[in-house]
Amino acid sequence: MKHTRNIRRVAAALAVPALLFTAACGSDDGGSSDSAGVVTVEGKAGSKPEISVPKGAKAPDKVVVETVNEGSGEEVKKGDLVRLDFAGETMKGGQNLGSTWVKQPGADPKAPRTQVVQEIGQQSQSLPASVLNALVGKKAGSRVEVEGTAKALIGQQLNPQSGIKPKDGLVWVVDIAAVKKVDKKAEAEGEQAATEAGLPTVKAESQKAATITIPKGQKAPKGLEQQVLIKGKGPKVKAGDGLVVQYTGVKWEDGKKFDSSWDHGGATAFQIGTGSVVKGWDQALVGKNVGDRVLMVIPPKLGYGSSPQSELAKNTLVFSVDIVGTV
Repeated sequence: MKHTRNIRRVAAALAVPALLFTAACGSDDGGSSDSAGVVTVEGKAGSKPEISVPKGAKAPDKVVVETVNEGSGEEVKKGDLVRLDFAGETMKGGQNLGSTWVKQPGADPKAPRTQVVQEIGQQSQSLPASVLNALVGKKAGSRVEVEGTAKALIGQQLNPQSGIKPKDGLVWVVDIAAVKKVDKKAEAEGEQAATEAGLPTVKAESQKAATITIPKGQKAPKGLEQQVLIKGKGPKVKAGDGLVVQYTGVKWEDGKKFDSSWDHGGATAFQIGTGSVVKGWDQALVGKNVGDRVLMVIPPKLGYGSSPQSELAKNTLVFSVDIVGTV
């Protein structure tokens, strides 16, 4: 997702292997059908699925969708935010196509499992559009199995260098953990406190990227600095939540803006507290409240210092973040 490129760190094991997709991961099929496929899925939503494919089974030429377990939560609609678990593999040979059930190397053993937080209808780095679209009309708490040929599921975006052929069968099992309607224009409301001495100032005009001013002659702090500028009244943010935010980021060194959610259509979302974003965000935003406006100053070691290929690797990053919801 372009609008989160400067805060998000997508875990490698969650992303579909890079060679599988080219450009946007769309589908050229003529639609999908809700019916039983050839794949068998054992296990209930919320536990790792066991996927079985009968020997010699032929993948359906259309996208086939089956509700393995039906939940009782909110129904998914196009444009909604969803928090998902998934496992994907080829029907022949069981080649891994990504899974949230695999713990990331070096991950905090006490941290919640990394999941996908995704807006239905927007491009995903983890799942084909056909799989996400198949979730429309399903309820939170459901386990959904989607299968078909690579041609049906991925279409013209199938990369021939992946080694997967158009007629090869693919299957994804998706658990819908939570659903949230998106308000793209949401923002923190209330009187903003003055920033503490030595910290940048924030001028936040409604429906616009915040103006963040770095204090003149002040050296960047070596550690994480944070301040709640507007105190929200919503629930506390927990590690593992999908966090819905408006944000603006500038570099301490020159004060120049490098990104803002307002420049990309408004509120965006990602999982917090699981290593899906830079460490400074995880450390500062877990425990805050929905409705808070938070000023963060993040040193390179908690930003992109460990990613020398990033253009922001040596920068101290300053963010104004409005926490507008969780999913």
